[in-house]
Amino acid sequence: MTATTSGSTGVSPVRPPAPRPAADAWTSSTTAPVLDVVVPVHNEQVDLEPCVRRLHAHVAGFPFRTRITVADNASTDATPQVAAALAAELPDVRHVRLEEKGRGRALKQVWSASDAQVLAYMDVDLSTDLAALLPLVAGLLSGHSDLAIGSRLARGAHVVRGAKREVVSRCYNLLLHGTLRVRFTDAQCGFKAIRADVAAQLLPLVEDTGWFFDTEVLVLAERAGLRIQEIPVDWVDDPDSTVDIVATALADLRGIRRLAAAIGSGRLPLKEIRASLGRGPQPAQVAGVPTSLAGQLTRFVGVGVASTLAYALLYLAFQTVVGAQVANFLALLVTAVGNTALNRRLTFGVRGSHGAARHQAQGLLVFLLGWGITSGSLLALHAARPDAHQALELGVLTAANLVATVVRFLLLRSWVFRTRRHHRPGDTGTTAGETQA
Repeated sequence: MTATTSGSTGVSPVRPPAPRPAADAWTSSTTAPVLDVVVPVHNEQVDLEPCVRRLHAHVAGFPFRTRITVADNASTDATPQVAAALAAELPDVRHVRLEEKGRGRALKQVWSASDAQVLAYMDVDLSTDLAALLPLVAGLLSGHSDLAIGSRLARGAHVVRGAKREVVSRCYNLLLHGTLRVRFTDAQCGFKAIRADVAAQLLPLVEDTGWFFDTEVLVLAERAGLRIQEIPVDWVDDPDSTVDIVATALADLRGIRRLAAAIGSGRLPLKEIRASLGRGPQPAQVAGVPTSLAGQLTRFVGVGVASTLAYALLYLAFQTVVGAQVANFLALLVTAVGNTALNRRLTFGVRGSHGAARHQAQGLLVFLLGWGITSGSLLALHAARPDAHQALELGVLTAANLVATVVRFLLLRSWVFRTRRHHRPGDTGTTAGETQA
């Protein structure tokens, strides 16, 4: 993989981990910039120039030197020419050209070669208000935080976007909370920063070269016990976005599966990273963070299979005396109580009677959601096939119940049996790695 550069600065060689920024980093007058803001682009000949000019004018007021790097990953339009012209005209603007496509690939290569103390990136559409940039990097420069992310879901954020993207974003973050048990609220906002010494430790472990890059960096950092600060942002959706939501979602699912397997196998040197950055040894078990996702999934699947079989038998029994909808409700209700009790003890290892009533109450709310999924499938079947045979009803309901089971696992793991935590997005007094029992 090769890259070429133009502008007032060249590409620095990959360097060893930099020391943590000193307190006087704000007024540093050294040759290297304090902050390097990367703008990854692919075929953005229209939006690139206004973005860079607006960003350049904004950072000119910062009390430290800031570089803007346009990372062009395999554009086929006039983006390289626009970037080169901007780099030739504006001080502390440079252009890096990569011949392979991939936002994650571009960020990894440019960040790895940068000589700045703090590395950041933002999307070219500038959906995030630039007023959040200085707060984003302040905690990193002071040494308080290791990474900082803009969050559209944090308290105090103001977001304007369509219902489709809102639902997709919230579902993705729910999936992350349920599968990887993350504590940050917004993995996808294109507005993040990281200290250079932390990046030097984490980037060699990151495998994704596309949109999952952000999530992978954050998950690895959190599992290594690093400090992630969340900054509420003002964010306005770009209606002309060319991101393929379906393809991105599928890639994210593959990334989650790969990352969960890597963490579960213990092959990632997360303890070593924690120690090298002065965080001390990782506790044997962090409250609220399961030691084995694979083990939980195995036990949950076992309970789920038993519950599904019990549901089918109960449905057939109830359906002989009541209607299909009532039989579905009763069968789900009975299995929901047993399912919650079994998962409480076997899957999530909760012992004793403390909190049992609350867990069952929350489990019943999850049951109502599952009932809505299965009842909706039954209504859809009867609308399409009023004369549907009992065997077809049972098949549709069983499939819908499996979908409800997946949703159930995510909610049990991320809500019902999760450990309460101190962390609040944007709170500078606590970090994403702190929990309480």
